[in-house]
Amino acid sequence: MSDAAKSHEFIPPPAGEVLGHPKALWNLFGAEFWERFCYYGMRAILGVYVAETFFDNLGDGAEAEASLTYGGFTAMVYMTGILGGYVADRILGYQRSIMLGGALMAAGMFMLLAPSLEIFLMGLAVMIVGNGLFKPNISTMVGKLYAPGDARRDSGFTIFYMGINLGALLAPLVIATLIIETLGLDYKFGFLTAGVGMIFGIMVFHMLRGWLGHVGRPDESQAGMAPVLKVLVGALLMAIPAYFLLSKSDVLGLILSIMMVGLVAYFVYSGVQSGQKEQLHRYIAMIILFIANMGFWALFEQAGSSLNFFARDFVQMPGGANFILFQSANPVFIVALAPLFAALWPRLGKMNPSIPMKFSFGLLGVGVGFYVLVFAINNMGGAERVSWVFLTLTYLIHTMGELCLSPIGLSMVTKLARPKETGLAMGGWFLSIATANYVAGRIASAAAGGGGEGEAGSIDGYLEVFNQLFIGGVIIAAVFFVASPLVNRLMHGVK
Repeated sequence: MSDAAKSHEFIPPPAGEVLGHPKALWNLFGAEFWERFCYYGMRAILGVYVAETFFDNLGDGAEAEASLTYGGFTAMVYMTGILGGYVADRILGYQRSIMLGGALMAAGMFMLLAPSLEIFLMGLAVMIVGNGLFKPNISTMVGKLYAPGDARRDSGFTIFYMGINLGALLAPLVIATLIIETLGLDYKFGFLTAGVGMIFGIMVFHMLRGWLGHVGRPDESQAGMAPVLKVLVGALLMAIPAYFLLSKSDVLGLILSIMMVGLVAYFVYSGVQSGQKEQLHRYIAMIILFIANMGFWALFEQAGSSLNFFARDFVQMPGGANFILFQSANPVFIVALAPLFAALWPRLGKMNPSIPMKFSFGLLGVGVGFYVLVFAINNMGGAERVSWVFLTLTYLIHTMGELCLSPIGLSMVTKLARPKETGLAMGGWFLSIATANYVAGRIASAAAGGGGEGEAGSIDGYLEVFNQLFIGGVIIAAVFFVASPLVNRLMHGVK
Protein backbone atom coordinates (compact mmCIF):
# COMPACT_ATOMS: atom_id res chain seq x y z
CA MET A 1 0.00 0.00 0.00
CA SER A 2 1.34 3.47 -0.89
CA ASP A 3 2.10 6.09 1.76
CA ALA A 4 -0.71 8.25 0.39
CA ALA A 5 -3.19 5.45 0.75
CA LYS A 6 -2.02 4.75 4.29
CA SER A 7 -2.44 8.39 5.27
CA HIS A 8 -6.10 8.24 4.28
CA GLU A 9 -6.81 4.81 5.76
CA PHE A 10 -9.56 4.99 8.38
CA ILE A 11 -8.33 4.87 11.97
CA PRO A 12 -11.04 4.82 14.65
CA PRO A 13 -11.19 7.62 17.22
CA PRO A 14 -10.34 6.80 20.85
CA ALA A 15 -12.50 4.10 22.43
CA GLY A 16 -15.67 5.06 24.24
CA GLU A 17 -19.19 5.81 23.12
CA VAL A 18 -22.10 7.94 24.30
CA LEU A 19 -25.58 7.02 23.06
CA GLY A 20 -24.05 4.71 20.47
CA HIS A 21 -21.70 7.26 18.93
CA PRO A 22 -18.00 8.04 19.51
CA LYS A 23 -17.34 10.38 22.45
CA ALA A 24 -15.54 12.68 20.04
CA LEU A 25 -18.87 13.48 18.37
CA TRP A 26 -20.05 15.12 21.58
CA ASN A 27 -16.97 17.34 21.77
CA LEU A 28 -17.66 18.52 18.21
CA PHE A 29 -21.34 18.87 19.12
CA GLY A 30 -20.45 21.21 22.01
CA ALA A 31 -17.99 23.31 20.02
CA GLU A 32 -20.49 23.75 17.21
CA PHE A 33 -23.21 24.63 19.73
CA TRP A 34 -21.26 27.64 20.98
CA GLU A 35 -20.06 28.71 17.55
CA ARG A 36 -23.67 28.72 16.32
CA PHE A 37 -24.72 30.56 19.50
CA CYS A 38 -22.24 33.22 18.49
CA TYR A 39 -23.24 33.35 14.82
CA TYR A 40 -27.00 33.14 15.16
CA GLY A 41 -27.01 35.48 18.13
CA MET A 42 -25.46 38.25 16.04
CA ARG A 43 -27.39 37.27 12.90
CA ALA A 44 -30.70 37.69 14.73
CA ILE A 45 -30.08 41.40 15.22
CA LEU A 46 -27.57 42.21 12.44
CA GLY A 47 -29.91 43.45 9.71
CA VAL A 48 -32.11 45.49 12.04
CA TYR A 49 -29.11 46.94 13.94
CA VAL A 50 -27.31 47.99 10.74
CA ALA A 51 -30.48 49.59 9.31
CA GLU A 52 -31.25 51.55 12.48
CA THR A 53 -27.68 52.47 13.48
CA PHE A 54 -25.82 53.18 10.24
CA PHE A 55 -28.41 53.65 7.44
CA ASP A 56 -31.23 55.41 9.25
CA ASN A 57 -30.47 58.57 7.24
CA LEU A 58 -31.59 56.72 4.08
CA GLY A 59 -35.20 56.65 5.27
CA ASP A 60 -37.20 54.00 3.41
CA GLY A 61 -34.00 52.75 1.76
CA ALA A 62 -32.38 51.76 5.06
CA GLU A 63 -33.73 48.21 5.06
CA ALA A 64 -32.75 47.58 1.44
CA GLU A 65 -29.17 48.77 2.08
CA ALA A 66 -28.94 46.78 5.32
CA SER A 67 -30.17 43.66 3.47
CA LEU A 68 -27.28 43.99 0.99
CA THR A 69 -24.79 44.27 3.86
CA TYR A 70 -26.40 41.30 5.58
CA GLY A 71 -26.34 39.25 2.36
CA GLY A 72 -22.71 40.16 1.68
CA PHE A 73 -21.67 39.15 5.18
CA THR A 74 -23.53 35.82 5.21
CA ALA A 75 -22.26 35.05 1.70
CA MET A 76 -18.62 35.61 2.59
CA VAL A 77 -18.98 33.73 5.89
CA TYR A 78 -19.61 30.62 3.80
CA MET A 79 -17.44 31.63 0.82
CA THR A 80 -14.25 31.54 2.86
CA GLY A 81 -15.01 27.96 3.87
CA ILE A 82 -13.38 26.63 0.71
CA LEU A 83 -10.09 28.28 1.70
CA GLY A 84 -10.52 27.08 5.28
CA GLY A 85 -10.92 23.53 4.05
CA TYR A 86 -7.74 23.83 2.00
CA VAL A 87 -5.82 25.27 4.97
CA ALA A 88 -6.89 22.39 7.21
CA ASP A 89 -6.10 19.75 4.57
CA ARG A 90 -2.68 21.08 3.57
CA ILE A 91 -1.27 23.50 6.17
CA LEU A 92 -2.70 23.53 9.68
CA GLY A 93 -4.76 20.41 10.43
CA TYR A 94 -8.40 20.48 11.49
CA GLN A 95 -8.12 20.95 15.24
CA ARG A 96 -5.87 24.00 15.06
CA SER A 97 -7.92 25.49 12.20
CA ILE A 98 -10.99 25.31 14.43
CA MET A 99 -9.21 26.92 17.40
CA LEU A 100 -7.77 29.77 15.34
CA GLY A 101 -11.05 30.32 13.52
CA GLY A 102 -12.98 30.51 16.77
CA ALA A 103 -10.55 33.03 18.25
CA LEU A 104 -10.87 35.27 15.19
CA MET A 105 -14.66 35.06 15.33
CA ALA A 106 -14.67 36.18 18.96
CA ALA A 107 -12.30 39.08 18.19
CA GLY A 108 -14.48 40.19 15.28
CA MET A 109 -17.60 39.99 17.40
CA PHE A 110 -16.15 42.36 20.02
CA MET A 111 -15.28 44.84 17.24
CA LEU A 112 -19.00 45.10 16.46
CA LEU A 113 -19.43 47.04 19.71
CA ALA A 114 -17.72 50.07 18.15
CA PRO A 115 -20.01 52.97 17.08
CA SER A 116 -17.96 53.50 13.90
CA LEU A 117 -19.28 51.90 10.69
CA GLU A 118 -15.71 51.33 9.49
CA ILE A 119 -14.70 49.37 12.63
CA PHE A 120 -18.04 47.54 12.56
CA LEU A 121 -17.45 46.39 8.98
CA MET A 122 -13.88 45.34 9.80
CA GLY A 123 -15.29 43.30 12.68
CA LEU A 124 -17.61 41.55 10.23
CA ALA A 125 -14.60 40.95 7.95
CA VAL A 126 -12.58 39.33 10.76
CA MET A 127 -15.58 37.15 11.61
CA ILE A 128 -15.80 36.13 7.96
CA VAL A 129 -12.25 34.76 7.80
CA GLY A 130 -12.57 33.17 11.24
CA ASN A 131 -15.75 31.34 10.28
CA GLY A 132 -14.04 30.11 7.10
CA LEU A 133 -11.46 28.33 9.24
CA PHE A 134 -14.02 26.95 11.71
CA LYS A 135 -17.20 25.96 9.93
CA PRO A 136 -16.20 23.49 7.16
CA ASN A 137 -13.51 21.80 9.22
CA ILE A 138 -15.60 20.86 12.22
CA SER A 139 -18.17 19.30 9.86
CA THR A 140 -15.41 17.38 8.08
CA MET A 141 -14.15 16.02 11.40
CA VAL A 142 -17.58 14.51 12.09
CA GLY A 143 -17.23 12.46 8.93
CA LYS A 144 -13.78 11.26 10.03
CA LEU A 145 -15.24 9.62 13.14
CA TYR A 146 -16.98 6.87 11.13
CA ALA A 147 -15.60 4.14 8.91
CA PRO A 148 -16.75 4.04 5.29
CA GLY A 149 -20.12 2.30 5.16
CA ASP A 150 -20.83 2.85 8.89
CA ALA A 151 -24.63 3.06 9.11
CA ARG A 152 -24.34 5.50 12.03
CA ARG A 153 -22.86 8.26 9.87
CA ASP A 154 -26.14 9.92 8.77
CA SER A 155 -27.50 9.74 12.32
CA GLY A 156 -24.22 11.18 13.63
CA PHE A 157 -24.54 14.15 11.30
CA THR A 158 -28.14 14.65 12.37
CA ILE A 159 -27.08 14.66 16.05
CA PHE A 160 -24.34 17.15 15.17
CA TYR A 161 -26.96 19.19 13.34
CA MET A 162 -28.93 19.35 16.58
CA GLY A 163 -25.89 20.96 18.22
CA ILE A 164 -25.97 23.61 15.52
CA ASN A 165 -29.61 24.31 16.17
CA LEU A 166 -29.52 24.21 19.95
CA GLY A 167 -27.02 27.06 19.80
CA ALA A 168 -29.13 28.85 17.20
CA LEU A 169 -32.21 28.36 19.41
CA LEU A 170 -30.69 29.65 22.64
CA ALA A 171 -28.97 32.77 21.30
CA PRO A 172 -32.03 34.75 20.07
CA LEU A 173 -33.93 33.77 23.24
CA VAL A 174 -31.15 35.11 25.46
CA ILE A 175 -30.71 38.28 23.42
CA ALA A 176 -34.42 39.04 22.94
CA THR A 177 -35.69 38.19 26.41
CA LEU A 178 -32.72 38.77 28.74
CA ILE A 179 -30.54 41.40 27.04
CA ILE A 180 -33.18 43.56 25.31
CA GLU A 181 -36.47 43.01 27.16
CA THR A 182 -35.44 42.24 30.77
CA LEU A 183 -32.25 44.27 31.11
CA GLY A 184 -33.28 46.93 28.58
CA LEU A 185 -29.83 47.00 26.99
CA ASP A 186 -28.92 48.06 23.48
CA TYR A 187 -28.65 45.59 20.59
CA LYS A 188 -24.87 45.80 20.69
CA PHE A 189 -24.84 43.98 24.03
CA GLY A 190 -26.24 41.04 22.07
CA PHE A 191 -22.98 41.08 20.11
CA LEU A 192 -21.04 41.06 23.40
CA THR A 193 -23.02 38.04 24.62
CA ALA A 194 -22.40 36.19 21.37
CA GLY A 195 -18.65 36.84 21.54
CA VAL A 196 -18.43 35.50 25.10
CA GLY A 197 -20.24 32.36 23.93
CA MET A 198 -17.62 31.84 21.19
CA ILE A 199 -14.77 32.08 23.70
CA PHE A 200 -16.46 29.52 25.93
CA GLY A 201 -16.87 27.20 22.94
CA ILE A 202 -13.20 27.11 21.99
CA MET A 203 -12.25 26.61 25.64
CA VAL A 204 -14.49 23.53 25.87
CA PHE A 205 -13.16 22.20 22.55
CA HIS A 206 -9.58 22.55 23.79
CA MET A 207 -10.25 20.97 27.19
CA LEU A 208 -11.94 17.90 25.64
CA ARG A 209 -9.48 17.47 22.76
CA GLY A 210 -8.34 14.14 24.27
CA TRP A 211 -11.67 12.65 23.12
CA LEU A 212 -10.64 13.36 19.53
CA GLY A 213 -7.31 11.56 19.72
CA HIS A 214 -5.63 11.59 16.32
CA VAL A 215 -8.73 12.93 14.51
CA GLY A 216 -7.93 16.36 13.08
CA ARG A 217 -4.40 16.58 14.50
CA PRO A 218 -1.72 18.06 12.24
CA ASP A 219 0.68 15.61 10.63
CA GLU A 220 4.45 15.91 11.02
CA SER A 221 4.80 18.36 8.13
CA GLN A 222 2.28 20.70 9.81
CA ALA A 223 3.79 20.65 13.31
CA GLY A 224 5.03 23.72 15.18
CA MET A 225 3.86 27.32 15.45
CA ALA A 226 5.14 28.48 12.06
CA PRO A 227 2.04 27.22 10.16
CA VAL A 228 -0.24 28.86 12.76
CA LEU A 229 1.46 32.24 12.37
CA LYS A 230 1.43 31.89 8.59
CA VAL A 231 -2.30 31.21 8.53
CA LEU A 232 -3.04 34.00 11.05
CA VAL A 233 -1.21 36.57 8.91
CA GLY A 234 -2.97 35.27 5.82
CA ALA A 235 -6.36 35.44 7.54
CA LEU A 236 -5.82 39.06 8.63
CA LEU A 237 -4.75 39.99 5.10
CA MET A 238 -7.88 38.26 3.75
CA ALA A 239 -10.01 40.42 6.06
CA ILE A 240 -8.99 43.54 4.08
CA PRO A 241 -10.69 42.59 0.78
CA ALA A 242 -13.61 41.14 2.77
CA TYR A 243 -14.05 44.59 4.37
CA PHE A 244 -14.31 46.30 0.99
CA LEU A 245 -16.56 43.64 -0.54
CA LEU A 246 -19.16 44.17 2.20
CA SER A 247 -20.10 47.41 0.40
CA LYS A 248 -19.44 46.18 -3.17
CA SER A 249 -22.31 43.77 -3.80
CA ASP A 250 -21.87 43.56 -7.58
CA VAL A 251 -18.15 42.78 -7.31
CA LEU A 252 -18.85 40.14 -4.67
CA GLY A 253 -21.40 38.50 -6.97
CA LEU A 254 -18.82 38.33 -9.78
CA ILE A 255 -16.18 36.80 -7.47
CA LEU A 256 -18.64 34.18 -6.23
CA SER A 257 -19.53 33.27 -9.81
CA ILE A 258 -15.86 32.89 -10.75
CA MET A 259 -15.20 30.75 -7.66
CA MET A 260 -18.15 28.47 -8.41
CA VAL A 261 -16.98 27.97 -12.00
CA GLY A 262 -13.46 27.27 -10.75
CA LEU A 263 -14.80 24.80 -8.18
CA VAL A 264 -16.74 22.90 -10.84
CA ALA A 265 -13.69 22.80 -13.13
CA TYR A 266 -11.45 21.55 -10.29
CA PHE A 267 -13.69 18.68 -9.27
CA VAL A 268 -14.24 17.59 -12.86
CA TYR A 269 -10.45 17.66 -13.37
CA SER A 270 -9.89 15.75 -10.13
CA GLY A 271 -12.43 13.14 -11.15
CA VAL A 272 -10.71 12.64 -14.50
CA GLN A 273 -7.27 12.58 -12.87
CA SER A 274 -8.39 9.86 -10.48
CA GLY A 275 -8.63 7.48 -13.42
CA GLN A 276 -11.92 6.14 -12.04
CA LYS A 277 -15.12 6.73 -13.99
CA GLU A 278 -17.14 6.22 -10.81
CA GLN A 279 -15.27 9.03 -9.02
CA LEU A 280 -15.84 11.42 -11.92
CA HIS A 281 -19.54 10.57 -11.90
CA ARG A 282 -19.70 11.10 -8.14
CA TYR A 283 -18.17 14.54 -8.46
CA ILE A 284 -20.68 15.43 -11.18
CA ALA A 285 -23.48 14.28 -8.86
CA MET A 286 -21.99 16.35 -6.05
CA ILE A 287 -21.91 19.45 -8.25
CA ILE A 288 -25.56 18.95 -9.24
CA LEU A 289 -26.51 18.67 -5.57
CA PHE A 290 -24.52 21.84 -4.88
CA ILE A 291 -26.85 23.59 -7.35
CA ALA A 292 -29.91 22.26 -5.53
CA ASN A 293 -28.34 23.43 -2.27
CA MET A 294 -27.97 26.94 -3.69
CA GLY A 295 -31.62 27.02 -4.70
CA PHE A 296 -32.75 25.93 -1.25
CA TRP A 297 -30.68 28.39 0.81
CA ALA A 298 -31.38 31.37 -1.44
CA LEU A 299 -35.01 31.01 -0.36
CA PHE A 300 -34.45 29.77 3.18
CA GLU A 301 -32.02 32.54 4.15
CA GLN A 302 -34.74 35.17 3.98
CA ALA A 303 -35.10 34.31 7.68
CA GLY A 304 -32.57 36.83 8.97
CA SER A 305 -33.40 39.61 6.51
CA SER A 306 -36.75 40.00 4.71
CA LEU A 307 -38.66 37.69 7.08
CA ASN A 308 -37.14 39.50 10.07
CA PHE A 309 -38.18 42.92 8.72
CA PHE A 310 -41.60 41.48 7.80
CA ALA A 311 -42.02 40.16 11.36
CA ARG A 312 -41.10 43.55 12.82
CA ASP A 313 -43.50 45.56 10.63
CA PHE A 314 -46.40 43.29 9.67
CA VAL A 315 -46.76 40.42 12.16
CA GLN A 316 -48.94 40.58 15.27
CA MET A 317 -46.82 39.15 18.08
CA PRO A 318 -48.56 37.34 20.99
CA GLY A 319 -48.52 39.27 24.24
CA GLY A 320 -46.33 42.01 22.75
CA ALA A 321 -43.34 39.66 22.48
CA ASN A 322 -40.19 40.81 20.65
CA PHE A 323 -40.12 39.89 16.94
CA ILE A 324 -36.52 38.62 17.33
CA LEU A 325 -37.97 35.52 19.00
CA PHE A 326 -38.92 34.29 15.52
CA GLN A 327 -35.21 33.70 14.95
CA SER A 328 -35.53 30.80 17.41
CA ALA A 329 -38.49 29.23 15.58
CA ASN A 330 -36.40 27.27 13.08
CA PRO A 331 -33.96 25.81 15.65
CA VAL A 332 -36.85 24.95 18.00
CA PHE A 333 -38.42 22.90 15.23
CA ILE A 334 -35.04 21.38 14.32
CA VAL A 335 -34.44 20.20 17.87
CA ALA A 336 -37.98 18.79 18.08
CA LEU A 337 -37.99 17.09 14.68
CA ALA A 338 -34.35 16.11 14.04
CA PRO A 339 -34.52 12.98 16.24
CA LEU A 340 -37.68 11.91 14.40
CA PHE A 341 -36.05 12.37 11.00
CA ALA A 342 -32.84 10.65 12.19
CA ALA A 343 -34.91 7.64 13.25
CA LEU A 344 -37.16 7.77 10.20
CA TRP A 345 -34.58 7.30 7.44
CA PRO A 346 -33.19 3.91 8.65
CA ARG A 347 -36.69 2.61 9.49
CA LEU A 348 -37.89 3.21 5.94
CA GLY A 349 -35.48 0.53 4.72
CA LYS A 350 -35.89 0.00 0.99
CA MET A 351 -38.43 2.84 0.87
CA ASN A 352 -35.83 5.31 2.17
CA PRO A 353 -35.69 8.07 -0.49
CA SER A 354 -32.40 8.57 -2.31
CA ILE A 355 -30.25 11.59 -1.43
CA PRO A 356 -31.34 13.48 -4.60
CA MET A 357 -35.00 12.78 -3.82
CA LYS A 358 -34.56 14.11 -0.28
CA PHE A 359 -33.11 17.27 -1.79
CA SER A 360 -36.24 17.58 -3.94
CA PHE A 361 -38.44 17.32 -0.84
CA GLY A 362 -36.37 20.07 0.77
CA LEU A 363 -36.81 22.40 -2.21
CA LEU A 364 -40.53 21.76 -2.26
CA GLY A 365 -40.82 22.55 1.45
CA VAL A 366 -39.04 25.90 1.21
CA GLY A 367 -41.26 26.94 -1.70
CA VAL A 368 -44.53 25.88 -0.09
CA GLY A 369 -43.57 27.68 3.13
CA PHE A 370 -43.73 31.02 1.32
CA TYR A 371 -47.22 30.24 0.05
CA VAL A 372 -48.41 30.31 3.68
CA LEU A 373 -47.43 33.99 3.84
CA VAL A 374 -48.98 34.70 0.44
CA PHE A 375 -52.23 33.20 1.74
CA ALA A 376 -51.99 35.17 5.00
CA ILE A 377 -51.42 38.52 3.26
CA ASN A 378 -54.22 37.91 0.75
CA ASN A 379 -56.61 37.18 3.63
CA MET A 380 -55.77 39.98 6.06
CA GLY A 381 -59.34 41.29 5.81
CA GLY A 382 -58.40 44.89 6.47
CA ALA A 383 -56.13 44.11 9.41
CA GLU A 384 -52.78 45.90 9.59
CA ARG A 385 -50.83 42.79 10.62
CA VAL A 386 -51.00 39.06 9.98
CA SER A 387 -51.18 36.57 12.83
CA TRP A 388 -47.91 35.20 14.21
CA VAL A 389 -49.32 31.72 13.53
CA PHE A 390 -48.74 32.05 9.77
CA LEU A 391 -45.09 33.03 10.05
CA THR A 392 -44.57 30.23 12.58
CA LEU A 393 -46.12 27.75 10.12
CA THR A 394 -43.80 29.04 7.41
CA TYR A 395 -40.79 28.35 9.62
CA LEU A 396 -42.13 24.88 10.43
CA ILE A 397 -42.50 23.91 6.75
CA HIS A 398 -39.09 25.40 5.94
CA THR A 399 -37.55 23.39 8.77
CA MET A 400 -39.01 20.14 7.51
CA GLY A 401 -37.50 20.92 4.12
CA GLU A 402 -34.17 21.72 5.76
CA LEU A 403 -34.07 18.36 7.54
CA CYS A 404 -34.53 16.63 4.20
CA LEU A 405 -31.57 18.46 2.71
CA SER A 406 -28.96 20.02 4.99
CA PRO A 407 -27.74 17.25 7.33
CA ILE A 408 -28.06 14.79 4.45
CA GLY A 409 -25.92 17.09 2.32
CA LEU A 410 -23.16 17.33 4.94
CA SER A 411 -23.00 13.56 5.10
CA MET A 412 -23.17 13.28 1.31
CA VAL A 413 -20.06 15.43 0.79
CA THR A 414 -17.93 13.19 3.03
CA LYS A 415 -19.13 10.14 1.08
CA LEU A 416 -18.73 11.41 -2.49
CA ALA A 417 -15.37 13.19 -2.15
CA ARG A 418 -11.98 11.52 -2.43
CA PRO A 419 -10.48 11.09 1.08
CA LYS A 420 -7.71 13.62 0.45
CA GLU A 421 -10.22 16.22 -0.74
CA THR A 422 -12.95 16.01 1.90
CA GLY A 423 -11.98 19.35 3.46
CA LEU A 424 -11.98 21.07 0.06
CA ALA A 425 -15.27 19.42 -0.88
CA MET A 426 -16.85 20.57 2.38
CA GLY A 427 -15.59 24.04 1.60
CA GLY A 428 -17.29 23.69 -1.78
CA TRP A 429 -20.55 22.79 -0.05
CA PHE A 430 -20.31 25.99 1.96
CA LEU A 431 -19.34 27.97 -1.14
CA SER A 432 -22.65 26.92 -2.67
CA ILE A 433 -24.36 28.23 0.49
CA ALA A 434 -22.32 31.45 0.15
CA THR A 435 -23.64 31.98 -3.35
CA ALA A 436 -27.16 31.31 -2.10
CA ASN A 437 -26.75 33.86 0.70
CA TYR A 438 -25.62 36.47 -1.80
CA VAL A 439 -28.73 35.83 -3.88
CA ALA A 440 -30.82 35.86 -0.69
CA GLY A 441 -29.50 39.33 0.13
CA ARG A 442 -30.51 40.61 -3.31
CA ILE A 443 -33.97 39.09 -2.88
CA ALA A 444 -34.37 40.64 0.57
CA SER A 445 -33.25 44.02 -0.76
CA ALA A 446 -35.88 43.77 -3.51
CA ALA A 447 -38.55 42.84 -0.96
CA ALA A 448 -37.62 45.78 1.30
CA GLY A 449 -37.59 48.06 -1.75
CA GLY A 450 -41.17 47.20 -2.70
CA GLY A 451 -40.60 44.17 -4.93
CA GLY A 452 -40.58 46.28 -8.07
CA GLU A 453 -44.27 47.15 -7.72
CA GLY A 454 -45.16 48.41 -4.24
CA GLU A 455 -43.65 51.14 -2.09
CA ALA A 456 -40.46 50.50 -0.13
CA GLY A 457 -41.21 48.33 2.89
CA SER A 458 -44.85 47.87 1.85
CA ILE A 459 -46.99 44.78 2.42
CA ASP A 460 -47.65 44.63 -1.34
CA GLY A 461 -43.92 44.43 -2.01
CA TYR A 462 -43.54 41.51 0.37
CA LEU A 463 -46.57 39.80 -1.19
CA GLU A 464 -45.07 39.99 -4.66
CA VAL A 465 -41.66 38.67 -3.62
CA PHE A 466 -43.07 35.86 -1.44
CA ASN A 467 -45.31 34.74 -4.30
CA GLN A 468 -42.33 34.65 -6.67
CA LEU A 469 -40.34 32.62 -4.15
CA PHE A 470 -43.22 30.14 -3.83
CA ILE A 471 -43.47 29.65 -7.59
CA GLY A 472 -39.68 29.47 -8.04
CA GLY A 473 -39.26 26.93 -5.24
CA VAL A 474 -41.93 24.62 -6.64
CA ILE A 475 -40.45 24.78 -10.15
CA ILE A 476 -36.91 23.99 -8.96
CA ALA A 477 -38.25 21.12 -6.82
CA ALA A 478 -40.11 19.67 -9.83
CA VAL A 479 -36.93 19.76 -11.94
CA PHE A 480 -34.97 17.87 -9.29
CA PHE A 481 -37.76 15.33 -8.78
CA VAL A 482 -37.43 14.46 -12.47
CA ALA A 483 -33.62 14.47 -12.43
CA SER A 484 -33.14 12.57 -9.13
CA PRO A 485 -32.96 9.03 -10.66
CA LEU A 486 -30.15 10.15 -12.99
CA VAL A 487 -28.25 11.85 -10.17
CA ASN A 488 -28.66 8.77 -8.01
CA ARG A 489 -27.12 6.58 -10.73
CA LEU A 490 -24.14 8.96 -10.96
CA MET A 491 -23.49 8.35 -7.24
CA HIS A 492 -22.70 4.64 -7.88
CA GLY A 493 -24.17 3.14 -4.75
CA VAL A 494 -23.48 5.97 -2.28
CA LYS A 495 -26.48 6.08 0.07
